[in-house]
Amino acid sequence: MKKKLIGLILVTSLIACTGMSQRQQTGTAVGTVGGAGVGAVIGGAYGGNTGAWIGGLVGAGLGGLAGYQVASYMDRQEADLNAALAESRAYNRASIERDRENTDILLATFTGDVFFDFDSASVKSGGFAEIDRVTPVLLKYNHTAIQVEGHTDAVGTELYNQQLSERRAAAVKNVLIQRGIDPKRIRSVGFGESQPVSSNNAVNRRVTLRIIPLVDGSTT
Repeated sequence: MKKKLIGLILVTSLIACTGMSQRQQTGTAVGTVGGAGVGAVIGGAYGGNTGAWIGGLVGAGLGGLAGYQVASYMDRQEADLNAALAESRAYNRASIERDRENTDILLATFTGDVFFDFDSASVKSGGFAEIDRVTPVLLKYNHTAIQVEGHTDAVGTELYNQQLSERRAAAVKNVLIQRGIDPKRIRSVGFGESQPVSSNNAVNRRVTLRIIPLVDGSTT
């Protein structure tokens, strides 16, 4: 019954948002559900472990954005990240993109070789430099969750690469926490060799910061 009620509120809110952009409609609708309800809705939207994590954060009251604020908030954060990483982007060490399935999510991706030596999960000086560039932006826009994602190439066994990607993602997470990011906002996951983006091994070795807006379910 509770799930049906949440769904009814969400559908009604979407109808009431006629005339807004698609991103504004989604943010405003989510913003009307409230508390644990919005956690359930957002968690369902993301799905899987990520959805459960985000839903838990929002349900616990960690969200701080009104739904209608999400689009402009993430637009400003994207602009600041692009500025902070201008040199890194120019030398193909980093990129800033939108998630294809949810354009309110930002993806800050870094080449793995900048962060780690071969077969290592110890962050290199180049990785520390990239983290120092993005940390002020992540601190400024603190109404977001950050999922650190590690990826490897397919050299070696699948199990080994999975474990290596997990260690690398955890290492980056720990550096971000050392730089002042609230530990509650951040988690690490490894995907091993399971999500290649190129036939080039060097491109597949990467670290991505998935930056997800947190919506305050008590506001609209």
